[in-house]
Amino acid sequence: MEASAILLFCSFLSANLTISTAVDTLNATQLLKDANPESPLNGSSAILKLTKQGILILQIHNGSTIWRSNTSRPPGNPSATLLDSGNLVVKDENESNDPENFLWQSFDYPCDTLLEGTKLGRNLVTGLDRCLSSWKTPDDPSPGNFTYRLDISGFPEFVLRDSSVIRFRPGPWNGIRFSGTPELKPNKFFTVSVVINEKEVYGTYVLHDSSVLSRMVLTHDGLWERQTWTDGTQSWRVFVTVQMDPCDSYAQCGAYGSCNATDLKCGCLKGFVPKSQNVRDTDNRSYGYVRRTPLKCKSDGFLKYSNVKLPDSRRSWFNYSMNLDECKNLCARNCSCTAYSNLDIRNGGSECMLWFVDLIDIQQFSANGQDLYVRMVASELELETFVPKSSFSAKDQKEGLELPSFDLAETVLATDNFSLKNKLGQGGVLKDGREIAVKRSGGGLDEFKNEVIHIAKLQHRNLVKLLGYETQIKLLDWPTRYNIINGIARGLLYLHQDSRQRIIHRDLKAGNVLLDDEMNPKISDFGLARSFGEKETEANTNKVVGTYGYMAPEYAIDGLYSIKSDVFSYGVLVLEIITGKHNRGFCHPDHHLNLLGHAWRLFGEGKSMELVASTIRGTCIPS
Repeated sequence: MEASAILLFCSFLSANLTISTAVDTLNATQLLKDANPESPLNGSSAILKLTKQGILILQIHNGSTIWRSNTSRPPGNPSATLLDSGNLVVKDENESNDPENFLWQSFDYPCDTLLEGTKLGRNLVTGLDRCLSSWKTPDDPSPGNFTYRLDISGFPEFVLRDSSVIRFRPGPWNGIRFSGTPELKPNKFFTVSVVINEKEVYGTYVLHDSSVLSRMVLTHDGLWERQTWTDGTQSWRVFVTVQMDPCDSYAQCGAYGSCNATDLKCGCLKGFVPKSQNVRDTDNRSYGYVRRTPLKCKSDGFLKYSNVKLPDSRRSWFNYSMNLDECKNLCARNCSCTAYSNLDIRNGGSECMLWFVDLIDIQQFSANGQDLYVRMVASELELETFVPKSSFSAKDQKEGLELPSFDLAETVLATDNFSLKNKLGQGGVLKDGREIAVKRSGGGLDEFKNEVIHIAKLQHRNLVKLLGYETQIKLLDWPTRYNIINGIARGLLYLHQDSRQRIIHRDLKAGNVLLDDEMNPKISDFGLARSFGEKETEANTNKVVGTYGYMAPEYAIDGLYSIKSDVFSYGVLVLEIITGKHNRGFCHPDHHLNLLGHAWRLFGEGKSMELVASTIRGTCIPS
């Protein structure tokens, strides 16, 4: 007799229910499961009925109903069928065995056992959560402490819990395997897959040999095992246990720690030190590691770690359309981003995942891991890990700019992170021993390029010789720009309303807004500011000062200024922050309007989103 009758019948929606399920193969019966047995039948006879409404009802000898199923819709002519897969389904009698036709199926309630074809995960339309729950003991099938379910709070990831405490996670799915299961390779026995779409998210598997009985089981002591049926012993044999060593225990080495799967020892990522000075690398997850040098944001780079298990992704951000370079750029522009990686490792890698929290539960493998790029302060980077692209064009190079482009890491090391003791006039030392002086430019890119190009062309014993240059441009994402816009507004509100004297700035522009290390804006340069009395609202001057492109028309033409003048300048500044373009000098090729006129025109046409700079469109959501 073929091994076709596997009844996996379980519901945690009811109490007082025990249903024994069995494998019938070659006249041997093996007990698979007693489902939800808080109060077992204890040998009493029971009847399983199917009502005209498509509801399964379990009644004991006195007619009392101790369990009933539900149904997704009213049936026509319901029937209950045990499929060869072991799935007990209720459907209309004339319907096919397509799962879309099922009114109810036992595979939606898998208990502690996952059979071939069972979906372990979430139905995002109905909210159904198909998860596993262990037995209390090997002989007591009542619910135990361990559960295994799909967490969708970030990138979907399976999590094994002991009550509420996380004990294990296999890592996010990367298109071939879970990132924390390097031993999961293509094989002749089974294929595991994960499906993620707008309707459902789940994991499942298929067997390649129908004559082999195999199942996945969450054991009473919290192990996630694949078991196969052995005819000789008439029992289930463990084929593989997913948790293979102590490194598989969740957060074994704490934040920014990595557990080496070869020697089973904890170590910290490069640039990190133990959180407590009294803790050694071999101590447990109670501690973890912290950065030796705080991040600087603007000058940070990324250090690549290969063959690792990706960190806990439950609080990550992900995008299916971005490549690795776009992923890196997006992470670099957000000072809160701690790491990035590809989601899918097939065909050279694609898609993007970003982390914005401490990196937890990392493992180091000898092979079959993934690449992870961790944000690091420049001084901690190896020279080869951060090579900024030149900001000079091919035209600039043809004009005689034949200079090496130093990377930021080498410059930082040569100047001891731009220490004052190595300031211009005292200098620093390159790796090759050459003594140098480093000038840190505070001007714009155009001014910097102009200076470099001209000095590079000049060679004289009484003129400074330029050895090389390094550039790094910081692109700001939308959340950062939004924070800058809000900060400027708060500063203006204080000047106009909350300070003891009402102040009109009169020269609010991009050049007069400074940014600190955290990208917080600071309004500066009050040389043209004027103060108003408590009851004054506007004033007039014959000497119009300020910056064209930011001045309100009534001020530029008639010399009339008020708080509205600053508000006009603020509006221009907001447009420049959103578009990444200067109002002054902007001329659209189609209608020759300046930035303000172009913005007004797009607003009238209902196309305001076209103003948004292309570099931030992926980080903002239109309201």
